[in-house]
Amino acid sequence: MIREHCGLVVTHDLHDAYRMMKSLQHRGREAAGIAAIGDTIDVMKWAGPVSAFDEKDLYKIFDSTKSRYHTFIGHVRYATRGRKDRILEDAHPHTIGGRVIDNGNHVLILDCDMVMAHNGQVPEEYLKSVDKSKLKTDCDTEMLLQFFKENGEHGILKKIPGSYTLAIAAKNRKETIIMRDSMGIKPGILGEKNGRYIVSSEDVVFTENGGRRVCDLDPGSIYYLEPDGGYKEENVLTPQKSAKCMFEWKYISHVNTIIDSISVLSYRHRVGQTLAEEFHPEDIDVISFVPRCPETAARAFSQEYAKMYKKNMRNIFRSIFYKRNSSRSFIGSTAEERLQSISTNLYIIPSIRQYLQGKVLCLIDDSVIRGNNSARAIKLAKECGVKKIYFVSYTPPIGIIGKDGIPRGCNLGVDMPPEDNFIIRKTMNGKQVNRTFKEVGEILGVEMYYLSVEGMCKTFEKLGMPRDNLCTYCVGGKHPFEK
Repeated sequence: MIREHCGLVVTHDLHDAYRMMKSLQHRGREAAGIAAIGDTIDVMKWAGPVSAFDEKDLYKIFDSTKSRYHTFIGHVRYATRGRKDRILEDAHPHTIGGRVIDNGNHVLILDCDMVMAHNGQVPEEYLKSVDKSKLKTDCDTEMLLQFFKENGEHGILKKIPGSYTLAIAAKNRKETIIMRDSMGIKPGILGEKNGRYIVSSEDVVFTENGGRRVCDLDPGSIYYLEPDGGYKEENVLTPQKSAKCMFEWKYISHVNTIIDSISVLSYRHRVGQTLAEEFHPEDIDVISFVPRCPETAARAFSQEYAKMYKKNMRNIFRSIFYKRNSSRSFIGSTAEERLQSISTNLYIIPSIRQYLQGKVLCLIDDSVIRGNNSARAIKLAKECGVKKIYFVSYTPPIGIIGKDGIPRGCNLGVDMPPEDNFIIRKTMNGKQVNRTFKEVGEILGVEMYYLSVEGMCKTFEKLGMPRDNLCTYCVGGKHPFEK
């Protein structure tokens, strides 16, 4: 499973910050944090999901009734950088200055000089100028905050190519600073609620909490959110190219989110159609999906397949799995935790067991990285006595060895570094090479198919996103920073 770095919100009300953070919980549940900005900048961070700390008690801590605070930065995190055994130290917002009160499972940092919350990942090579002796963690966000202290917001945009959507507050600055990297790798949305402007990683937080979407943040721009809820925008860089993370549409973002004018729901529907154009063996009896993300694509695939073979979609599409809760296995802190989440949160619907016996099943998933979640789903289906399984990914093989001989992966915010244990690779004669689809299928005990890179790019193009505006590095394309 894919893992994403985090999500952030910037709003003017503590209640809104808390609720909107809960709407972003799908992006991270390892830790949560809020910075309250006003006469002072005070930070509260706690381990676990947003709901692990009661909203009523946040009001006691931040004492909002005295109107000391005008802006709140909220953050939910999954660690792609930093020490997963030191969750609270690495949790956002990161701080410079302040008085620390460490209560074990939560920490307060009062009267900070400056704070930052960040969605994305910055390769350390762009932060070499930072004095490491001033750091409390090895998290890229703390390094980026120190870089801001020395170089300001213009220095970040001009000297750091990406990837980031971030929020900064400083004691000596009236406005809260928001910026999105010049390539637009990570999403950022400007919204409005009760006449005041707000920001989030996804617009679903506005629609779920009484706000409205205004527009995507312009890459290469700085937004200054004012205490009264107004804002000013400064266009600093004219983007030379875009490199938007395709996984935002494929998996990471909520299905009701719109990013850079493209609906996540529309993409997943269209990619299901593309998948059916590429892969449609005539012996499929049942089409299903590994919950929950691929459901839209699986339904679209089923509709196209039914048309091809003049079948009734209601007879071939089935939801065969259920999950005990909505948590995503990818945001466990360790491999052991992720495996436990998979094994204790995915089950076959009892009433479907007999129906599956002797059937040819097509299972659709959003991606296959290491194969852990896939193996669990396949095992459960086989226990029902299926005759055969086609396992189909609507994302091309991730982590391949590119045509240039360079192992792929991601160091820009999705936790699948090039050295990861990708199922698509094997070692031969001391050298890593790509497995064929057939070889991956043999490992999983299925017939395996992946959407082609061409099919993926055409799907985006049909929705108005040129292929050159996407980062496709993890599936064999050029790195965004490569000239």
